[in-house]
Amino acid sequence: MKIIFAGTPDFAVPALAALINAGHEIVMVLTQPDRPAGRGMKLKASPVKVLSEQHGLFVFQPETLKNEAVQAKIAQTHADVMIVAAYGLIIPTVVLQMPKYGCYNIHASLLPRWRGAAPIHRSLLAGDAETGVTIMEVVPALDAGAMVSKGEVPITETDTTQGLHDALAAIGAGLMVEAMQTLAQTGYLASTPQDESQVTYAHKLEKAEAMIDWHKSAVEISRQVRAFNPFPVAQSLLHGEVCRIWMATSVDDMPSVASPGTVLDVHDGILVACGGGVLRISELQAPGGKRLSAQVFTQGHALKAGDQFGGAL
Repeated sequence: MKIIFAGTPDFAVPALAALINAGHEIVMVLTQPDRPAGRGMKLKASPVKVLSEQHGLFVFQPETLKNEAVQAKIAQTHADVMIVAAYGLIIPTVVLQMPKYGCYNIHASLLPRWRGAAPIHRSLLAGDAETGVTIMEVVPALDAGAMVSKGEVPITETDTTQGLHDALAAIGAGLMVEAMQTLAQTGYLASTPQDESQVTYAHKLEKAEAMIDWHKSAVEISRQVRAFNPFPVAQSLLHGEVCRIWMATSVDDMPSVASPGTVLDVHDGILVACGGGVLRISELQAPGGKRLSAQVFTQGHALKAGDQFGGAL
């Protein structure tokens, strides 16, 4: 298959690598332009560009696909199919129609649940029992195309967005390789329309969502902490400073009568009273410091029972 691959972040890398290893001809890699990053704000290539250059692939980085000259360059590839994985730019209908067999996307949810920008985060925040990947046709409407295949992943009480992201990227890569094998052999991919009555939207994360409200239940706060790991990271005031909380789980068998945000114990993780139940913090970070285990953090910051998380900024 002659493939145009459109992707930008780490999530897209396993799929591109798998398609290369499967022997497909990647005639063009579309990825977003290099962006300033790091303390020096130097231009940094996307993970997809880095992999592409390692394999000597043709990389194209337009700011938009709406430009006619850009569209002409894409058309010149005479691709059989376009594959999209977290590309990040709008793909106009005229471009979607260029490849012989159309365009297919790797979406990190079990559609029609969680269309949109932050499906992994939203599935964790909502307390979903499972998440997964959907291979779908790309249409002009947001994540609304017919579904080709799915791969399910159960969500455990210790899963984070980072861990699920990596697992789903790998599963999506495998599913896409299978789909392209079928398409190459038969010239056709069977698909199922989405049930519009079951649609939910995974809206983009807002930084304000990272601040913990200790009046919520421990279960809800645990989901928030794990959903916002690795970004934007859940936060709370502690000793007058904003502390980042990287990992925490709820303690099911420990009711609390203390006021929300009160530190109850620091010997087996940092136990904090919530609006319902108790949260066990196992990893956190002070301003300007490193991510530390609860035990090391407690020793270095003289944290003790009776101290208080929360309060107004």
